[in-house]
Amino acid sequence: MAFVTEFEFVLPKGYVDKQGTLHREGTMRLSTAADEILPLKDPRVQQNPAYLTIILLSRVITKLGDVQMINPAVIEGLFSSDLAFLQQLYKRINDDGSATIEAECPKCEHQFHLEVAAAGEF
Repeated sequence: MAFVTEFEFVLPKGYVDKQGTLHREGTMRLSTAADEILPLKDPRVQQNPAYLTIILLSRVITKLGDVQMINPAVIEGLFSSDLAFLQQLYKRINDDGSATIEAECPKCEHQFHLEVAAAGEF
């Protein structure tokens, strides 16, 4: 089995660009040490440590629909539920070493674990 470094996701609501296009499907890669360290030098992070999340996600999200360039402005434009979703995904794949999430069947309420697919897998 190959070492997985990218994970696909679908945002709960989605990012709406300036043209009004909705983008929900994306890819997040594992973070590197540089991804976590270099943003600490950014003046926006020094003024507001919570901004670290914005810069960090803009570095590790490699694809979001047809958006050409993922930058902090794109992450700032996300709905808060999508930002929370991406923060949880980041934590799962980088801290926990797993892309497994807890899920529940909406009909029978059976709880189970679901693996988030690696990029290119189904």
